[in-house]
Amino acid sequence: MVKQAMLTFVKIGRDMPAKRPAENRRQDFHEIYAEYADAKAREQASRCSQCGVPYCQTHCPLHNNIPDWLRLTAEGRLQEAYEIAQSTNTFPEICGRICPQDRLCEGNCVIEQAGHGTVTIGAVEKYITDTAWEKGWVAAIAPKAERAESVGIIGAGPGGLAAADVLRRAGVQVTVYDRYDRAGGLMTYGIPGFKLEKDVVMRRIEQLAQGGVAFVLDCNVGTELSFDEIRSRHDAVVIATGVYKSRELDGPGAGAKGIVPAIDYLTASNRVSFGDRVPEFESGELNAAGKRVVVVGGGDTAMDCVRTAIRQGAKSVTCLYRRDRDNMPGSLREVANAEEEGVVFEWLSAPVGFAGDPVTAFRVQKMRLGAPDATGRQSPEPIKGAIEDAPADLVIKALGFEPENLPALWNKKELEVTRWGTIKAEFTTGRTALPGVYAVGDIVRGASLVVWAIRDGRDAAAAILDDLDRAQAVAAQ
Repeated sequence: MVKQAMLTFVKIGRDMPAKRPAENRRQDFHEIYAEYADAKAREQASRCSQCGVPYCQTHCPLHNNIPDWLRLTAEGRLQEAYEIAQSTNTFPEICGRICPQDRLCEGNCVIEQAGHGTVTIGAVEKYITDTAWEKGWVAAIAPKAERAESVGIIGAGPGGLAAADVLRRAGVQVTVYDRYDRAGGLMTYGIPGFKLEKDVVMRRIEQLAQGGVAFVLDCNVGTELSFDEIRSRHDAVVIATGVYKSRELDGPGAGAKGIVPAIDYLTASNRVSFGDRVPEFESGELNAAGKRVVVVGGGDTAMDCVRTAIRQGAKSVTCLYRRDRDNMPGSLREVANAEEEGVVFEWLSAPVGFAGDPVTAFRVQKMRLGAPDATGRQSPEPIKGAIEDAPADLVIKALGFEPENLPALWNKKELEVTRWGTIKAEFTTGRTALPGVYAVGDIVRGASLVVWAIRDGRDAAAAILDDLDRAQAVAAQ
């Protein structure tokens, strides 16, 4: 086979997979990007400069071997490329779809800094793994030897599932407990299908189940099953519950009907996509159809909400954010997609009150950016007298998430938490103050990215295997 030359960025430009026209994609929840053809994937992978210090790899939370699998793709060695990609990432096809590459690997691509346009890392990663599934290269989990030890994992989101995958491949007996009726956490019920179609998540969960991971679903730890009972069943426990408590809006009328949390709204929409009956959707409570929708927030969850509302047939969709476009935390790529689909962004705007019950209108305080805060971002401050009123039939709160009070819910005061309510856990291992208990993902970091949860889950699983081996060695003495 003739090898594809690398460093072709000097003559070949960046070329993302084609996007479906905005008018078409407004009508459904299918993913908006087409797949690369093989020749196009090779071409775009060949643009990699194979630099000596790969900043793309450094700035990836998983430190994926990106230059290696780009080179293998360019050379047509796609199965080897997949093997390299999955060696550091439990869910490469998911990260290829939902990671904010513009802030991570692609945002730190060397040729981007030189003005040539970044390598399309995420799109190639998605192509590699989708092809691996299609060709049957994704191997079933088959431990070389079974171990007697068992680990219980509370939470079936990306952190918990990543830990389950690593532990099961090592032969450990793994049981995952989750409050929902399907595994996957926010990947299943929080992220809309136009970013991550659900069969992509379900086939990974099926792979885990077929590989011997046991799932106990519809299980609320602390009510149906106590935390102590889970600890008594297993040699180690991983807490991977995520953060689901929505931050609240302030101001008069903030408790009115028609003002709903983002997680409730997105979960209802995703359940409908699965074919579930959702009374709150059927009644209109969590359905944007025909309504003037206002989403408050500037993160990726807010982008998911505004784009979902468009697809549900909202009369209008407006996003309010208290800072400007340059200071918003969400992906600018997602903002661009939302604008193409008809979302109106009101920058430097914050709601200060609501009228009606159910809500019929909201009051907006216009803002300006003042001095930087402790994080270095300019703090929004109100402009005196700059207040406007506007109509709204549905207001969605996408202000971020906070942790539940797990020590109280689980009657476990010894479980140490930070002043923000997140669990105190050792960096890189996830060990907590409780012997044999580890914590990973958002319940440690606060609301963060799927890729960071995967990293935490894999790191904690490695630490658990070390601790189990150590305990086994001690017992054998």
